[in-house]
Amino acid sequence: MPSLDQKELEQILEVKINNPDLYLSAFTHRSYLNENRGFHLPHNERLEFLGDAVLELAATEYLYKNYNHPEGELTNFRSALVNYKMLSDIARRLDLEKFLFMSRGEAKDTGRARQVILANCIEAVIGAMYLDSDFNTVRQFIERHILVELPKIIAGEKYVDPKSRLQELVQEKRGITPTYSVVSETGPDHNKIFVVAALVGTVEVGRGSGPSKQEAELAAAENALKNNQF
Repeated sequence: MPSLDQKELEQILEVKINNPDLYLSAFTHRSYLNENRGFHLPHNERLEFLGDAVLELAATEYLYKNYNHPEGELTNFRSALVNYKMLSDIARRLDLEKFLFMSRGEAKDTGRARQVILANCIEAVIGAMYLDSDFNTVRQFIERHILVELPKIIAGEKYVDPKSRLQELVQEKRGITPTYSVVSETGPDHNKIFVVAALVGTVEVGRGSGPSKQEAELAAAENALKNNQF
């Protein structure tokens, strides 16, 4: 039966684990259960749902207390902190990937789909930590490993929404608003990849992909800004 190296995980997370099963569930991807029907714990999607809300609250509280910016900017700061690319990078930095339980097929995929799995996993870990300890413990973890990225995000203006920037430039140059069209969607319902084109009129100016239409639109807008062909 699968198990976690509790001592090593406690050292990485800097928390005391009281209920190891919560964390084991947090590292269990849905695909693992497809190949291991007798596994005694659920996959991590419910913990991810909880952790997402806990992370958003902790980030929102921190931003409110420490940054005297307008609501729109605070929202952009928070979005840049909790998007799947940022969270997957943090999960890799913490070496959480080695604890994942996945199907053999998922284990072979090291691209964007793995980024999403890692981002979901760190949210599930936050959910497990919240249930296993308290909000203050989770907040300290989030401050140590996620909110610490905020100064770099602000200094590099990584919080600027590419769709808003593209719309501003296209309206200024062409007097019209860019639109977005889904080119394709592939993969199972729980792990889809969308490809979206950014259009100025009928002309494609950028293309991007992501695990949701919104993420793909952002990637397409970012690609259009790099191409600068509008």
